[in-house]
Amino acid sequence: MESPTILELIWSARWPILYGLGTTVLISALAIAGGTVIGVGLGLVLAYGNLAWRFAGRLYTDFVRGTPVFVLVLASYYILTTIGLDLSPFQAGVLALTVFCSSHVGEITRGALQTIPRGQTEAAKAIGLGFGQTFRYVLAPQALRLGLPAWINTAAEMVKASTLLSVIGVAELLLRTQEVISRAFHSLEFYLLAGALYFAINYAIERFGSYVERRVATD
Repeated sequence: MESPTILELIWSARWPILYGLGTTVLISALAIAGGTVIGVGLGLVLAYGNLAWRFAGRLYTDFVRGTPVFVLVLASYYILTTIGLDLSPFQAGVLALTVFCSSHVGEITRGALQTIPRGQTEAAKAIGLGFGQTFRYVLAPQALRLGLPAWINTAAEMVKASTLLSVIGVAELLLRTQEVISRAFHSLEFYLLAGALYFAINYAIERFGSYVERRVATD
């Protein structure tokens, strides 16, 4: 009896691999979206908040950025349980990555906002714009152009960091690939397949970022 080819093995394992791929995409999307929303707010606090708010924001940012993602993942799943917050592995993983992403986006937003000349904010006040209108029409478009490349890198890092969630039992792409390997015994081929899929996700993020960059450059 002939041994199955690698294509036949991949086809037979398509559903676990696709399930893991879908889980990785969902986790990454939730973490990037949540981290971006929180991070933009954090960046505003770091750039324009009063002394107490800036201190709290800086403390949060430096603490999270200085903590390995692996530790954040374990803390979200095991430590939060001890204080009565019983999260599923999926929820804990999304929380950890969201917190980590928010700290990076906060720094990106702060840096982009502080690069914009202060005279533009003062000019907006002079013509009667409130802070919300100033941010929407003056600051945000410029900050988006300045911070987009760094945001793309952060989004790609979240996809790669999602591989750490296998340690708490999240059935993302890496864990599903390892489960398939334990049955098929073709580690090189399936790890190459997983690597290609991770590359495809990050390439899609990079293309999306390039599209947004072209759009905002013409606005």
